[in-house]
Amino acid sequence: MPGETLITVRGEAQVEAEPEIAVLGVQVEARDKDRERAVALLAARLADLTELTRESGDGAARIESRPVQVRPVFKDAKARTAPAAFAAHGGFTVTLADFTVLGELVAVLACEDLVTITGPEWQLRHDSPVYREVRLAAARDSIARARDYAEAFGGRIVGLAEAADTGLLSRPDGQWRSSGPAARRMSSRAEFPEGQEIDLMPARQIVSAQVEARFVMTQPALGT
Repeated sequence: MPGETLITVRGEAQVEAEPEIAVLGVQVEARDKDRERAVALLAARLADLTELTRESGDGAARIESRPVQVRPVFKDAKARTAPAAFAAHGGFTVTLADFTVLGELVAVLACEDLVTITGPEWQLRHDSPVYREVRLAAARDSIARARDYAEAFGGRIVGLAEAADTGLLSRPDGQWRSSGPAARRMSSRAEFPEGQEIDLMPARQIVSAQVEARFVMTQPALGT
């Protein structure tokens, strides 16, 4: 008797979803002629900004420190004489789940002296149900494709021989967008009026999945 007849297909699916979290990068700089004083100033600034971020309420789900760097600053980079000052850099990332506080927090942080804001970077949670949704959709797509091919060959699907998950791909639908002033380094808190916030529009996330599957079908009726 003839052996098994197999059909190999690739199931694909793509799901668009609203982001679940936003990640902001906060970079702080402090300068002084004395190295220890520059480090102390940086530590104080970081503590103040961290507290300012926590005041946003439960929206700041997680705050994580970034690496600290202290470097000498020379008047003449080629001469490399005694440093004129020391620059200390540090910062943190803040992950927010409540987008209602995001615009105001960005505006407040951006108005701080020698502070650079990057983001927000829109993301899904690692355990988001969207990932399961797109995996199941890819599996269903593979079954539908296999049935179509089997029918075209005059047979039908009777079993699954093998399936392999080729992975997930998650990406934002374009870059983050702002309909108000851009988040940027600003020299004075007074540049933003009290209660000002930046109107940020979350970028939808596109999640794709693929699965390769091999199905067993009945013997094809190629003569009909």
